[in-house]
Amino acid sequence: MYYVAMKDHEIGRNLATEQYLMNNVDFDEPLVLFYYEEPCIIVGRNQNTLEEINADYVREHHITVTRRLSGGGAVYQDLGNLCFSFVVDSDSQEFGDFKTFTKPIIDALHDMGATTATVSGRNDLLVDGKKFSGNAMYSRNGKTFSHGTLMLNVDLNVVPQALTVPTDKIASKGIKSVRSRVTNLRPYLAPEYQNITVPEFQDALLKELFHVDSLDQIADKEYHVTPEQQKAIDKIYEDYYANWDWVYGKSPEFSVKRRQHFDMGTIDARISVDDGLINSIKFYGDFFGSGNVQDIEAALKGVRYDHEAIAKALADIDLNQYFTGIERSAVIDLIAQ
Repeated sequence: MYYVAMKDHEIGRNLATEQYLMNNVDFDEPLVLFYYEEPCIIVGRNQNTLEEINADYVREHHITVTRRLSGGGAVYQDLGNLCFSFVVDSDSQEFGDFKTFTKPIIDALHDMGATTATVSGRNDLLVDGKKFSGNAMYSRNGKTFSHGTLMLNVDLNVVPQALTVPTDKIASKGIKSVRSRVTNLRPYLAPEYQNITVPEFQDALLKELFHVDSLDQIADKEYHVTPEQQKAIDKIYEDYYANWDWVYGKSPEFSVKRRQHFDMGTIDARISVDDGLINSIKFYGDFFGSGNVQDIEAALKGVRYDHEAIAKALADIDLNQYFTGIERSAVIDLIAQ
């Protein structure tokens, strides 16, 4: 087995590295990757991004959002979480067999004191009945990767805020995540691991996986990305994980109802979004305005359904002529959630 311990803490770049190594490098043994990153949300390949996130909270707290190649549900990660990924030949493992893929991790956690850690259901790892890891899988060109999270010391207060959509709900054909009771691993580890940091946790897991006392003993098993490979990885990052069309535009067709009461009247916006773009929008309500709101509806048709794009599309329009007495920022916030 070979390993890569990624140095970058940006989720998109780590996913790009994982994708490149799977598709472009032939290993004669399985490969395991470890990485951890700044606060981020990763949605599954088939999910509606806007249905999975609290867009206002994410924007205000500068949480990175991206989409991965594999299916499954949305997850929140921060620097208290360690990600792992196994890359193997597809003919060596059955697709969907998360129990086999995650067994080395479970065994390592048992050795570190978390003796009740187990695989449960389709793709979760539990400890004392609480979820600390979600896993997903992807296959292409004879290779399969199975990657997952290990919540060592994640800020659990953020999880329900970042992944909870406000009450004006979206109705779509996307696959919704199932919210589960979650927990951090650290309290379940042996006493000598109670103050362990994520980098130390990564190193401890590597030693357990390779059955060695020091990483120096497996120096020849560490794979290093070359400068030329890094250029290709950077392109994957730009084409996928930093690309709005991939992260948001791939969301299935959906509709949004946004309604809010202001002192000068109520605005009720009905929005249809397809491929991440506003297909149609209609305004209803008892608000006042000298202009015809069909002008606003026409201006927003074909615009990306995100806050920045909507604000830009309406930048040269005096919204007070259409929604008299209601702040411009409030109207844009209403439309763009």
